[in-house]
Parts: sequence; structure tokens; C-alpha cells
Amino acid sequence: MTDLTSVKDALQSRLASERVVFWHDPAGEYASELDALDLGAVNVIRVQDNEFGVKSTLLADHVTKHLVYRSGELPRGTANWLLDLEIAYGVFTADKISMLQQELGLDDPAFAPVIEQHHKFFAANSRRRALEKLLTDGDDVTRLRAKMCQVLVKASGNKLTDITRELLGENAAGRSAKFDDLVTFGLDQFFWDGLATIYKYPSNTPTMDDFILWMFNRAIEDFASATPDEFRNIRSDFNSLRYDVRSQEMMTTLATRAAEALDVQSKIDHRDYRELAKVTIFEEIDRKVIVDLAAAVAAQSVTPREVADVVRQRQESLWKAKYVKLYKAIQSASELLAAIAGLPHAIASADLGLEKYQSDWFRIDQQYRWFTYAYQTADFQKPLEALKSEVDKQYANKYLYDFGGLWQQALEPTGDWKSAALAPQTKFFDRYVAPVVKDGRTKVVVIISDGMRYEIAEELTSMIRSEDRFDASLSAMLGSLPSYTQLGMASLLPHSSLELDPDALPVLADGNPTNGTANRDKILHAVKGHAIAAADVLAMPGDELRDLYKQHQVFYVYHDRIDAAGDKAPTERTVFEAAEQSLRELVLLVKKWTNANATNILLTADHGFLYQDIPLEQSYYISETPHGGAVTNINRRYVLGRALKPSQSFMTFTSAQVGLAGDIDIQIPKSIHRISLPGAGTRYVHGGASLQEIVVPVITVNKKRKSDVRSVNVDLMPETDKITTGQLAVKLLQREAVTDKVQPRQVRLGLYVGDTLISDQPILTFDSASDDQRERYQSATLYLTQDADEFNNRPVELRLEEPIPNTTQWKSFSKGNYTIKRSFTTDFDF
Repeated sequence: MTDLTSVKDALQSRLASERVVFWHDPAGEYASELDALDLGAVNVIRVQDNEFGVKSTLLADHVTKHLVYRSGELPRGTANWLLDLEIAYGVFTADKISMLQQELGLDDPAFAPVIEQHHKFFAANSRRRALEKLLTDGDDVTRLRAKMCQVLVKASGNKLTDITRELLGENAAGRSAKFDDLVTFGLDQFFWDGLATIYKYPSNTPTMDDFILWMFNRAIEDFASATPDEFRNIRSDFNSLRYDVRSQEMMTTLATRAAEALDVQSKIDHRDYRELAKVTIFEEIDRKVIVDLAAAVAAQSVTPREVADVVRQRQESLWKAKYVKLYKAIQSASELLAAIAGLPHAIASADLGLEKYQSDWFRIDQQYRWFTYAYQTADFQKPLEALKSEVDKQYANKYLYDFGGLWQQALEPTGDWKSAALAPQTKFFDRYVAPVVKDGRTKVVVIISDGMRYEIAEELTSMIRSEDRFDASLSAMLGSLPSYTQLGMASLLPHSSLELDPDALPVLADGNPTNGTANRDKILHAVKGHAIAAADVLAMPGDELRDLYKQHQVFYVYHDRIDAAGDKAPTERTVFEAAEQSLRELVLLVKKWTNANATNILLTADHGFLYQDIPLEQSYYISETPHGGAVTNINRRYVLGRALKPSQSFMTFTSAQVGLAGDIDIQIPKSIHRISLPGAGTRYVHGGASLQEIVVPVITVNKKRKSDVRSVNVDLMPETDKITTGQLAVKLLQREAVTDKVQPRQVRLGLYVGDTLISDQPILTFDSASDDQRERYQSATLYLTQDADEFNNRPVELRLEEPIPNTTQWKSFSKGNYTIKRSFTTDFDF
């Protein structure tokens, strides 16, 4: 018997909207309580073989509210004189199930068995209220149970994928409260029936752990099946979870557990890494691909393009964040080894060598830096140890030493240190600064990064150009000899002549010392200039920098991170890390100066450097000791003195031959050789005449008024406008090569009918820098979900979407139209 208060509330609710309420109480449970209900101004009529009189009363009185109470069995059909009125007004019953049906608006008798079966669920008012908010017209018993599951697991929707996502999430976290609630309220079997019917999960004794293993086991083979479309729903929902950033942590946890239970390692040990490149869910596959790909690169049995293809596929790995540095290292190693293999066997002239270094050869130094830095900073290096050994060996021996020897041969005819290909570094101010400031008003900011060699500057140029409304161009100068800091810094200042001190410090510009920011500031005063440390600029508030910018016409900003790390033996192996930090800081410096209203910015360096990440062989050192009239300074890469005695181990110059005043002689060890000195570092050096040391970069930066950065264009290349199976294969074309201003684009594909997604959503990254259009095609396969079954012979839309920056949302930028023309049987709906 239902609580009398609940009955009263239900009756009053109905009487509020109806003039007549028929109450049928078959067992007469409430006959004695009827008068105690106290329903106010309501005429309570008991039907006791007086149906005709009751009907007459009801039809005659259209004002008074009436409660018609009947107990016992009702006459059937026309024997029930009140049937027409009962049909018109409806019949109230006070049993709990009926009360719940009336409360929730579930009038269809088909809902009664569901409510009775899951009566525990409806016992709590909070669950009833939560369910009531979800119910809509048209819900059937299946949808009712699905929404009950939604309430219990606190899902965002009531589809199987929504419920499964919540249960997988708690399983990954080592909990089971949500699934336990399904069991408690008798909905677990409904869930298992959904998995069996929709996902085709076959188990007589299902558990969440077993389902997870089954799901990942199918995923290894991309849910392949002899029966077409058998696993289309689980594939689609798995991929949805797989690519959604909100669930990737959960998926990595489950994948780790599944990989151990399924012994994934033994299943992939003998498979080719190329076959596995598209399987992106198990960490074991990443490790195998890395090990095998690194071995192939070391053996040079794979081309850089093939490596790039594999690395691109691995971008979609669940574990990409963990292994991205190793993949970058492998790709850099591949490019480096191929470039070394393609080097010429002779350099026709020094001028040609300088030009080729700027156009091509610098990439080898750049790729070596990228490889070494990625290797050094990876969480673990063991998979790349053999490749590291091969890269170091080829870079140091074949490139730096052997090819450096060819460059030395091209320098042998050199008398004076000059080139038709590059202007001397000593003319920097005259060529780059003076023409801009000659009007007395236009300002120039010169940022000098100590040790920023050409290949680092090339990357910096690209980084600046990739910033919106920034333009940057790269050129070069012939660095001064010897290529050490004091002379390089002096060469960049305004001057008529430079002279070396016998001990290398200071260098005199027109008789004035140039060492230190204070001395350089004095020299710059003559051209309305000011010298300042980069650290001071970075620490300066924006308004203070703008005020400073108004006070001078020329600014020299001194940045020192690369050389500061490399010149000290304890830190020389961190020089590539220092280069990475420098790139970030220099971009910040450029932006800070432009925010202070600077429009003309130059970035340059005092010298470059040589670096190898392995100890030098003894053959890299000069065995003889420099000698002459007076040896005043010996460095690892140069010697200063008077009347130095020529030697086969050195190039010997007078000051005049290198464009300097004074009587100091200069000797440079040939090629990349060093002079052995106690206590000094040996891997990082500068001061000599190698290409890496003396091709000094100059970056010219300008700020534009209009936006000039955009994403690369991507077009759908349809081969049909019909979908005849459970999947759609599409081809897409990246219309142009990626450049600094035309940037990579991430694209998500999905089939829609209105706002209803009816497929999975694969994600592709278009980042090819190739000029060959054939290399810029990509393909994807979309798998239809069960929702697609409702739209046969209907038009559907393939949407191409891109991420909205700084959010987890996507927006559509292109679309294609298709029609579904399929023959299929509909799956059980959940």
C-alpha cells in the first residue's frame, strides 16, 4: 500500500488540471481512508452500483471538481457505463508502479515491467529527479534503461559509448563504484547485452577487465574481421576515445595493462616495423619502431623520405609525448647521414665553398645539433645508442675531419683573408647599419648573440618568420680571423681600423678598447648609439624600454649564452641546450624591441664554432709547437705573436692580410685541428677558419602591418559521391608546401547528418615541406557508426575540421557531400 500522503499529493496534482478524476482501487485498500484525504472543495463520489446516477451528476455539473472512487473489478466493455468518461479523463491508480509512471509521464503500459524490475532504482528521489530531466517524448523501454544507466554512471549521454567511457575511466583509475551501481540496480545485464549486440563482444561471463582485453586485442589488427562491418561500432567508439584528448590518459593506462596481459611484445617481435607504423595504441610498438627504424637509419637502408613517412604516422601514437624526441633524433640522423653521403669529393674554390655552405652544407651541422640535443634530452637513450655512435663517427670523421680537409685545400691559395662571395665582418656597420641611420632619424637595433653560428641563425630566421606579421631574411659575412669573441665583437662596431693586442685582449678600434659593454657604449656614442646587455632588456618593463628607445638611434644588445656554455670544459657538452635556450630568448628579444616600437632589427654574431659530442681522436691535435720571434698568445684554434715561423700545420697571416692594423702575426691550425692545452675543453672550439667558425650570420627583421601567417590549404579529392559499405576511403591533398608563413594544419574528418556524427573521426597532420605534389597526398578511412543506419538513401556531409587554438574544440573549414546507398540490417540500439 502506497503512503497516503503520496496518494493525496498525486490526486491533488491531477485535480489541479482535471475537473474529474477517476480512481480505481481494485483491492479496496483505500476505501476506509477515502474520507480522511481532505481534498478540499472536491466532491468525492463512491461508485456502488450507481453508475448511471454518477454519470448524470458528472454531466450535469460542469463547475464542481469530482473524485470518482471505484473498487473491485471493473465491468468490461459496454457494461461499464462510465467507460467513455474514464477514457476522456483517464484513470488514476495508487499502486507504486502506476504512481511512478504517472509521476514521470511514462504512461505506456510497456514501461511498467521496467519500473517493477528496477524498483530499487526508483526508491531514491534524487535518482528519479535526475532521470526525469533526461526523459523525452518517444523514449522506449531500451532508451529508458539507457538513461537509467546514464544517471548511475554520471555520463554525459545515454549512448553505449557514453556509458562505456565512464566505466573504462573508473576501471583505469582502479575503481568500480559506477559498475557496482549497475549491478545493484539490475542494469548490468542490459549493459552486457549492449556490448554483445552493438560491439559484438562475445562472452558468457563478461567482466570489464575481460572486455578491455578483448577490445585492445581487436585493436591490434585494426578490428579486422572476415565478416564485413562486424566491428564497425567498436572501432568507431574506440577511435573516438583514442583521439579525444580528454580520454588519452585513460587509454594509455588501459593500453599498458592490456599489453602486458596480451603479451603484445611477443606478438610484434618478428613483425616488420613498417607494418606496425599505423598501430598507435601500444607503447611496445613505439619502442620496436624506434629500435628497428634507428637500426635501419644507421645501416642507411632506408631513405629520409621513408623515415619521414614513418615518423608522421607515429605522430598519432598514444605515447607521442614520451617518444617525440627519439623520433626527431632518428629523422635528423637520417637527413644528416644522407647529406654526408652526398658530399662532393672536392671543393673547387673557397668562394664556391662559402656559397654552398650557406645553401646546403650548413644543414649537416644543424641536423647534428638537432639529433644530439634530442638524444641528450630524451628520457632514455638506450634505443638510439648504436645510431648515436654512427652519427657521431660520420659527423666527426667524414664531415668535420675529411670534408674539413677539402675546405682547407680550397683555402690553401689564400693570401689575404677576403672573399668575393662574402663581405668582411669588419664592414658590418658600414653595410647594414649606416645606410639605415644616415637620415639621422631612423633607428636600428642590433642584437649580437655570442657564438650563434650560421645554422642556428637559419633556424632563428625561420622561427621569426613563422611569427605573425614578422619578416626576416638571412645573409652572411666572412668572419674576422682569428674567429674569437673580442675581435668578432670589435668588427661589428663602427670603426676605421682594428688592431690586435699581442695578448688578444683588448682589440682596439681606432685606438679605443672594445672589450666590455661600457667600452662599446663609449664607441657607439659617436653614432648616437647605446650598448646594453640582453639580460637587462629582458628584465626591463615595457614602458621603460620604450622610453630608452626614444633616447638613442642605434642600439647594440649583447646576448651571451652559447659561448658562455661552450667555452668552459665542465659545460661544453651543454652547448646545444644553450642554443635552444638562445633561440627562445632571441625571439623574445625581437618581440620586446618591436613592442617598444623598433621596426629595424638586425641579429648577428661575433663568430661561429666547431662542436662534436665525442672525445677527439689524437689525430685531431697538432703535434708541433708554434714558435717564432715572440709567441704572445696560444689558443686551441689560433696563435698570436711576432715573426711567427711558417709551418705545414698552420695557415700564417700578417695583420694586414686579415685586414687589421699593427704588426701581430696570426697562425690558424689547418682544417679543424686543435692545439692541445691543459685544462681546456676540446669539443667546443672557435678561433679558426672552418666554415662553421667563419660564416657569420646576419638576420634582418622587419615588422609588418598586416597578418601574413596562415594554415596550409587542404582539399578533399573525392573519387565517389556514394557510400555503399560501412566505411568511406578518402584522399586529401595538401595544396602547397609548408613554409614559415604557410604553417602545418591538423585536420579531423567526420561524417555528419545535421549535428549527428555518424562515423569515427580520424585526425591527419598536413606538414609536408615537399615541392612535389605527389608527396603531399594523404588518405584516411572513416568507419560508419550504428547511427548511420537511420540515414540510408539520405545525403550526408563529410566535414574537415581544425582545432580552435587554446581549446579542445574544433571548427569546420571545408566539406564534401555524399549519399549513403547501403544494404544492411540495423544493430540493436542502446
